[in-house]
Formats: sequence, structure tokens, C-alpha cells
Amino acid sequence: MEEEAKQTKSGIVIPDTVDKKKQSRGTVVAVGPGKRSEKGDVMPLAVKIGDKVLFKEPWSEENKIEDGGKKYFLVEEDDVLATIE
Repeated sequence: MEEEAKQTKSGIVIPDTVDKKKQSRGTVVAVGPGKRSEKGDVMPLAVKIGDKVLFKEPWSEENKIEDGGKKYFLVEEDDVLATIE
């Protein structure tokens, strides 16, 4: 069977299976220095403070922080699916 797909205004085709996985949106409020490569070099992150991102769920309670009525999630760069403009 063929998979149903949606197409965005910019022409990106989103397969039906994407809608079945839970995702969240958020704004990056802090980032670390980067990832260490196998050689020990620090590789800069692709996201920066202020970026709006789409990221994977579900979350364990240990990766979620609530402060002043706001929810914060500790997200690894590999869990960031896209930067939203």
C-alpha cells in the first residue's frame, strides 16, 4: 500500500508515519559547549540560543524541569528534528 503524504507550502513531503510519532516544539534557552569527537575535539552545536526547534518525545521526568510556571526540557542534539523559522 502507498503511504499517504502531506506536502508543506515549501514543497517538503511529510509521510503519514511522521504524524504518529509524538513531537514537541520549543525555544532553545541554553546550550552546552558542543560534542567531543573521538579525537577529543569539541564540535560546535547546530542549534543556538533563541532557535525554535521541533524535538522528539516522550520524556522521562528526570529530563523535565518546571520553574516559575515554565517547563524546560533537557534535550540532546540528536533528538532535535528540525529548526523552525
